[in-house]
Amino acid sequence: MAVPMIDNPLGGRSVEEWIGSSPDAKVPQRVIDRVWLRHKGRCHLTGIKITPRDQWHVEHVKPLSMGGEHRESNLAPALVPAHKLKTAEEAGDRAKADRIRRKHNGTWPRSKAKIAGRGFQKTRG
Repeated sequence: MAVPMIDNPLGGRSVEEWIGSSPDAKVPQRVIDRVWLRHKGRCHLTGIKITPRDQWHVEHVKPLSMGGEHRESNLAPALVPAHKLKTAEEAGDRAKADRIRRKHNGTWPRSKAKIAGRGFQKTRG
C-alpha cells in the first residue's frame, strides 16, 4: 500500500503523510508544525487566530472512538477551552455507542429488578 503524500505547507516538495503506529503514538513536533501551518494558525473549532499566549492542542477532527484515524490529515489545532467542550460533547455519543454495541453483543448486564405486578387475586368473591 502506498503512503499518501500531502502538500508541504512550507512550500517545496510534498511529504509523506504521518500515520501513527498506534492510537497512543505521540504526534511528532514536525507534524504538529505542519498541522499548524496547514490551518494557518487558526482553531478549527472556533475559527479564532491562535496567539503565542493561547494554549492549544492538536486534536482529532473525527474522534478515534467514532472511526477516525490517527493520522496527519485527521489532526487540527484547537484552543484548549473549545477542545474540552468538544470532548465533553463526544463523551455522551461515545457512551451511547458503547451501550448499543454491548447490548448487541449481549455483554450488557441484565437488570436484577423483578418486574412488578399486581399478582393473583387473593379471594374470589
